[in-house]
Amino acid sequence: MIKHHVQFFRQFRERFETTGAIAPSSGFLASAIVGPMKAHSGPLRVLEVGPGTGAVTKKVVELLKPDDRFDLVEINDSFAEILQNRFEQEHRFQQVAHQSQIHVCPLQEFDPEERYDYILSGLPLNNFPPELVSELFEVFFDLLKPNGVLSYFEYMYIRSIKKRIGQAADRNRLKKLDEVIHPYLEAHRFRKSWVFVNLPPAWVQHLQMKDDGSLNTD
Repeated sequence: MIKHHVQFFRQFRERFETTGAIAPSSGFLASAIVGPMKAHSGPLRVLEVGPGTGAVTKKVVELLKPDDRFDLVEINDSFAEILQNRFEQEHRFQQVAHQSQIHVCPLQEFDPEERYDYILSGLPLNNFPPELVSELFEVFFDLLKPNGVLSYFEYMYIRSIKKRIGQAADRNRLKKLDEVIHPYLEAHRFRKSWVFVNLPPAWVQHLQMKDDGSLNTD
């Protein structure tokens, strides 16, 4: 696990825009992200986006049942290699390797055959341009089944603080980011988890696709 932390920090320094954190998610944050999955009765399709070194992935594989399907989309090839090694070398990962697959590509290029019951995202949305975040949310909901759940996290108060003390361009970007995300939260959020034991502390947002597949983000 120390090796994972070292690699995560290295990627943070080299690719801040797509890594966005200096350390993997804590076990407490990972547990909060997979919370809606814990009472599931399969078979289910699960997608993890931006799994990094696999902190959340570890919680997912512990919950998978024999008929479930697990896909991971990771744009960072160094992280994808770590994940592949975990599926090959770690016992619990090995047990579900036959029902799991890592896809090294941007989410927008991922084209699965079926939609998902659960999507778990570790993407650093606060680092992205508003246009990209809007595109990602459209893809998230395109990939969700009716009643499917999207769970993602963001660090507490980061946007609020940066909107007050950041440079003008960043303040404007974050304001537009709020305008993109807020309608989805208003229309679809059913739970917000607070996780203080993480670096830094984080919120987990849980959103659910309506059973008729509609978005209602106007």
